[in-house]
Amino acid sequence: ELFSPSQKYQLLVYHADSLFHDKEYRNAVSKYTMALQQKKALSKTSKVRPSTGNAASTPQTQCLPSEIEVKYKMAECCTMLKQDKDAIAILDGIPSRQRTPKINMMLANLYKKAGQERSSVTSYKEVLRQCPLALDAILGLLSLSVKGAEVASMTINIIQSIPNLDWLSVWIKAYAFVHTGDNTRAINTICSLEKKSLLRDNVDLLGSLADLYFRAGDNKNSILKFEQAQMLDPYLIKGMDVYGYLLAREGRLEDVENLGCRLFNISDQHAEPWVVSGCHSFYSKRYSRALYLGAKAIQLNSNSVQALLLKGTALRNMGQVQEAIIHFWEAIRLAPCRLDCYEG
Repeated sequence: ELFSPSQKYQLLVYHADSLFHDKEYRNAVSKYTMALQQKKALSKTSKVRPSTGNAASTPQTQCLPSEIEVKYKMAECCTMLKQDKDAIAILDGIPSRQRTPKINMMLANLYKKAGQERSSVTSYKEVLRQCPLALDAILGLLSLSVKGAEVASMTINIIQSIPNLDWLSVWIKAYAFVHTGDNTRAINTICSLEKKSLLRDNVDLLGSLADLYFRAGDNKNSILKFEQAQMLDPYLIKGMDVYGYLLAREGRLEDVENLGCRLFNISDQHAEPWVVSGCHSFYSKRYSRALYLGAKAIQLNSNSVQALLLKGTALRNMGQVQEAIIHFWEAIRLAPCRLDCYEG
């Protein structure tokens, strides 16, 4: 034959990778599955035929794509196809000792989305055990009501062993307040962090402050912080849906339109640009257009609270009250601490 068994495996993985990058996720899963079957056959062959002393075969085997990585990519395809149960099943099939931090992180997020909080907490903790500075894992634990003190205890060794990490314990404390809904103490703690030289002009902190001011009903300071954040990072997308909504509420529709255009130029694969354009349409009293844009945003991110509120208010203003209520309830489920979710 033209290719050896190991080369066939390699080619199947490369083919699947190219399909993945072309967003042909179903086809990619099929090719990854074929690749794993080929790898299994290859493993059996190598067991049956012991080494003949041919040194050339060893480097070739070492260069083969990892089965663990192939399974991770399969799970990624499943999440893109919104087949979260299949993704969990694939990652669950990987023995615990062989799970890398990114596999545990994906599992934690999938468990959390599925409402399996205990399994999610376990996976986040495993990420922190392997990578004590994994901030997303810290936020994941805090969002699942794990106490800030417990999370901080998991990072204490790394804080003591690396210089200039004293800010981390304060950062954990701040986001613990965020996730318990204590907006005032969260704002004060983040402001104290922002004054420190290491975290001054930190875009993530500014975005968090903007969101906290918004939740606290201080729209003026919220807009100010969003403006600071986007000046520091012109490609910022996160939080811009709330910023666009606030601008629209103030009647600054030209600014909203410009913001929407800027975000679409960055990426149309996030919910935020669609929500911002939807806010422009809604406050221009083009409710059917706002409804379409809100639906498109939800299609891209079903957990976008701002998209759910946009679609809900558009439905309400079009007289479709029962459908609107469904969207408002979903927004409340996702963000019970946000008062604007209850206004609908």
